[in-house]
Amino acid sequence: MIIYTRTGDEGKTSIIGARVDKDDVRVEAYGTVDEVNCFVGQAIAELDREKFEDIIADLVNVQHELFDCGHDLANVSKKREYKLKEEYVTALEKKIDQYISETPKLERFILPGGTKVAASIHIARTVTRRAERLVVKLIKTGDPVPQLALKYLNRLSDYFFVLARVINFRSNVKDVEYVRSAVVFRKEKRKEE
Repeated sequence: MIIYTRTGDEGKTSIIGARVDKDDVRVEAYGTVDEVNCFVGQAIAELDREKFEDIIADLVNVQHELFDCGHDLANVSKKREYKLKEEYVTALEKKIDQYISETPKLERFILPGGTKVAASIHIARTVTRRAERLVVKLIKTGDPVPQLALKYLNRLSDYFFVLARVINFRSNVKDVEYVRSAVVFRKEKRKEE
């Protein structure tokens, strides 16, 4: 297998259905999704296989979904068969709800960090937000963009936030609240109130 093709030596790259400049916003968007995937891979490599078996399985699944997202963002073919599915978003929402119930109540902003792996997940979260901003920019160009990519990335960044908290909680590491934060997350009202 030959890795180098020399076809990009002039600053162009191939996407599905066209050739574009390497600094095209579309390339920036799916390249940033690839960057997220790398931080997820780093987190997987750092997780204790026995203690976090469920999270590792989730993250491997997320890596496949990120590849699907990158595919869809790179696809300008007239046939445009996208790979992302609404069920990916629904599954993330279920995991978010599950992990929120596992962690202590949150009232204030927290600082990224805690364990090394939670810090990696926070990096993945912020890079996901950058990817999301790039997709918004891409949408503004009028080029074809799968709307589901934007929705998926939005939910994924929320998932990463909660996941970092769960990893810290299971590792007996407390979240560090931002000391100048007001109460921004209101406690849920009890049903009897």
